[in-house]
Amino acid sequence: MTPVYSPLSLLPSLLIFWNKRRENSVKSNHPLDLHLISNGSTHKLEMDLPRFVIEASEAESLAQKSGLTVPQLLPTLVKSAQTLARPPISNYHVGVVGLGSSGRIFFGGNLEFPGLPLHHSVHAEQFLITNLILNAEPKIQYFAVSSAPCGHCRQFLQEIRDAPDIKIFIASSENTNSDMKDEHNLNYYPLSHFLPDRFGPDDLLDKDVPLLLETHHNGLSFVNEDGNDHQNLCNGQISEHSVTLKSAALEAANKSHAPYSKCPSGVAIMDSEGKIYKGSYMESAAYNPSLGPVQAALVAYVAGGNGGGYERIVAAVLVEKEGPIVGQEQTARMLLQVISPKCQFNVFHCCLNNENCF
Repeated sequence: MTPVYSPLSLLPSLLIFWNKRRENSVKSNHPLDLHLISNGSTHKLEMDLPRFVIEASEAESLAQKSGLTVPQLLPTLVKSAQTLARPPISNYHVGVVGLGSSGRIFFGGNLEFPGLPLHHSVHAEQFLITNLILNAEPKIQYFAVSSAPCGHCRQFLQEIRDAPDIKIFIASSENTNSDMKDEHNLNYYPLSHFLPDRFGPDDLLDKDVPLLLETHHNGLSFVNEDGNDHQNLCNGQISEHSVTLKSAALEAANKSHAPYSKCPSGVAIMDSEGKIYKGSYMESAAYNPSLGPVQAALVAYVAGGNGGGYERIVAAVLVEKEGPIVGQEQTARMLLQVISPKCQFNVFHCCLNNENCF
């Protein structure tokens, strides 16, 4: 007989814990092991810190060993996702775990930045979607989150095609309405349940405009691709890393989702080990839930670095159009100055192919 799981019984029977505290693993540079306990059996998933993606084969294996489907597995990983959040202002850890169409599992957590206005924060669901973009995941099908998505996130998610069909499980909810259970016998609610009368891309864009998680190429370039004339493209002191970083930032700008302002931008940051992390600007039809390119790059840094602090960021480059109607320079400069005062920041201007640049 196929085992039946209820939303309330599933979480207590599947306990997730880390075998070492996160901060100890950071200091010792040891892997972080994830243990899934189900029906008295322990299944180990070794995670190099930090790890924000579980490959499809591993996800399926973990689910099978636990007698679950992969969507049933997601709620059991939420507590682990919460440990990856960085909320030093609220101390309210939000964790989210999503399942992409490739079968991979993605993690996300909220990020807060002391010394800056609250609207610079990254919500866990924004982190999750950015993580999917960084890993070229074309579609999200399910996600489980520790708390119900706020209005900001419900609106941000509208930028995904077929957003109303995304299935969401609220780990903190005690709602066991049997009428809402899906084929996995869980209370996964469609996003349309949380935002029934939505405003989004369909109200402002043509149907053929690419949305979040879809391929973008904005056709941006520099005057001289060889980089020999970069002095007149930059606003700020040229650093030795600027030429390398500006190419990465241009790539991010070309992947930017900015259909409303038509002001795409991208940021590339470098850590003290010379690793580069890219982030693309992402707009929302409602404007305010838009995610800046620095925040997107910081998601890449948190998800792809070694768990270190922002002070390890030593250089950053922003690429955007000259004199944009929606500009990122001042915000990016302020944010980086606060979180990493020694970071050298440069701005390069680009243009559409076949246009004159300044």
